[in-house]
Amino acid sequence: MKTIYSEDHRLHHARLELIDGTLKPAVEMPSRADTVLARVREVGLGSVDTPTRHPRTAIERVHAPAYVAFLEQAWSLWTATGRAHDALPLNWPIRGFRGREPEAIDGKLSYYSFDAGSPITAGTWQAAISAVDVALTGVDVLNAGARSVFSLCRPPGHHAAADYYGGYCFLNNAAIAAQALRDQGAARVAILDVDYHHGNGTQSIFYERSDVYFLSIHGDPLQEFPYFLGYADELGEASGQGFNRNYPLRWGSGFDLWSAALKDACKVISDYRADALVVSLGVDTFEKDPISQFKLKSPDYLEIGRTIAALKLPTLFAMEGGYAVAEIGVNAVNVLSGFDEAAG
Repeated sequence: MKTIYSEDHRLHHARLELIDGTLKPAVEMPSRADTVLARVREVGLGSVDTPTRHPRTAIERVHAPAYVAFLEQAWSLWTATGRAHDALPLNWPIRGFRGREPEAIDGKLSYYSFDAGSPITAGTWQAAISAVDVALTGVDVLNAGARSVFSLCRPPGHHAAADYYGGYCFLNNAAIAAQALRDQGAARVAILDVDYHHGNGTQSIFYERSDVYFLSIHGDPLQEFPYFLGYADELGEASGQGFNRNYPLRWGSGFDLWSAALKDACKVISDYRADALVVSLGVDTFEKDPISQFKLKSPDYLEIGRTIAALKLPTLFAMEGGYAVAEIGVNAVNVLSGFDEAAG
């Protein structure tokens, strides 16, 4: 399996985030991608290629142009006020407030985000668009006839919606890849999100569409971030009614419950008769992950890969979360190795 990777991910290196009511060192760090890449090479998964540049229009097929323009300008607007530290929002337009974009950068940060844990840095924009190129180059690989490809995206993307960021995500790599697959001939695309946290951004992007089926296995939003989406009764709206499926699981869930959800999700994908599959590959379901509450073990990820391979679909894996840095490479590559093994 070919891996697509860009060194530009290092340009986004947040120093602090708001956790447990205090500023702490950011857990979404460059070493996450470094560890995964090292494991890819250690096991000889396949070649590692750099991405090619893709037009901005591919991003704007998913994200609102005003939001994309904000991300591009946010750091310069922030530093123009005399601040050189990472940019975090101050407050949010919740119930009863007007949803009107302010002129001041502090207001813009709040308007376009949903949490205080996703700092914007000097290199965030370049790293984010590079991650998109990593995902879109993966689409190119599939369209050239490959059965599978690993897009080692960083920053991750599945919490980013059409016009807001959060959860360490700025541009939605998996959603942009799925849209590109549609634009380039796939009639139906499935997105399977196996990250510990619900892919709220991806769900919102495709919630009223039937041509992209979104399925997510994640921590129950009654207990877990992002809290306000990810319930089992969210089934889609308008043309998307019946084309959204959530599998919320309680804290402490092990591989027995998790794998049962995966098997059901794969049956849904098979019945949908998807032409291609995008997997939002988060491995923060691991038992030692510092910000998650599931109990999966490293060998379980091999079985995840085998199960996904049984769908026999062209499959793009887009890297999402996973914050047990010492084990993230083993766990992510186990999924890919299990897939390759079963795919033959």
